[in-house]
Amino acid sequence: MSEAAEAANAAIQRKYTKDKKVGEGTYAVVYLGKEAATGRKIAIKKARDCPSSSPLRRLCGIKIGQFKDGLDMSAIREVKFLRELRHPNVIELVDVFSNKSNLNLVLEFLDTDLEAVIRDKDLVFQGADIKSWMLMTLKGLDFCHQNWILHRDMKPNNLLISGDGVLKLADFGLAREYADENAKMTCQVVTRTGVDIWAAGCIFAELMLRVPFMAAESDMDQLNMIFTALGTPTEQDWPGFTKLSSSAQFEKKPRSDLGMLFSAASPEAIDLLQKTLTYDPRRRITAREALRHPFFHSAPRPTAPSLLPKPKAELAPRALPPEEIGAPMGEKDRRGMKRKGEGYDEIPGAKKVARRLDFGQGP
Repeated sequence: MSEAAEAANAAIQRKYTKDKKVGEGTYAVVYLGKEAATGRKIAIKKARDCPSSSPLRRLCGIKIGQFKDGLDMSAIREVKFLRELRHPNVIELVDVFSNKSNLNLVLEFLDTDLEAVIRDKDLVFQGADIKSWMLMTLKGLDFCHQNWILHRDMKPNNLLISGDGVLKLADFGLAREYADENAKMTCQVVTRTGVDIWAAGCIFAELMLRVPFMAAESDMDQLNMIFTALGTPTEQDWPGFTKLSSSAQFEKKPRSDLGMLFSAASPEAIDLLQKTLTYDPRRRITAREALRHPFFHSAPRPTAPSLLPKPKAELAPRALPPEEIGAPMGEKDRRGMKRKGEGYDEIPGAKKVARRLDFGQGP
């Protein structure tokens, strides 16, 4: 880095202070911080370096794939895509700077996430509320897809929510630009928009059920759960499926009636859910098509973001050591990191419907 670049980087660092840690994992740690000049709350996502001598490099590589000069490539991808994406339903990248081998992303601070909303047993959802969350999710996805970007990690805790109720897509560490439709793919690499739509459908179902839909502990269990819920696909449902070497080992299960499971949902909601969970990705509804679906244009109207239910317990920052509080971001963080689990162990009855809701009435 040239002297001029180092000076510019240092100037950016001095614009922000870190106050409290709000989250951490194997690959990054997130601090609550402030913009020194304005006092504006921001989040600072510090990508953890992974030197070649560290045993974490192998573990990191499983999820992220590669490091370059010790830098986590997922952080580099996130910077690349968030600089391109400016939309009300995509988290804002405010700034970026480096500190030795760490890359720091300065992001707008968002109070909570959709997972916290779903888990809060004191909250009661109306159909209009779910419609609003799904509308914002699909608007963010549509913008990404129209700009040739796949998110590839859609889940409730990556859908952050601002203090005024606006939902925003976050965590673009696994995002990719569209791949060539004719490119070779492995079973674990997803290259088309259908993967985000399938995930959005699962989020839709989870909002209705208040528990994860088709949750499983292994790939094979996952397929069995999917086939139990949606029926074992036929050649007509998913051309090429029966030619897969493992397809014969699955029991032939009939297509389930989703209207029975989601008994409080409107016909329009069930139809949209089925279209997001269509087996053949070429026939699966797109985000743009989903936004035009009758579900979003029938009563009740989506709840205004500012009126949506909010969890009582928002992010609970954990204080840093006194010597680190208010320290400029150029100062080294000595603390280690642990990967936080993302399970639903604390949700009782996780395999059954926890709550019902009325899709026919407004809030």
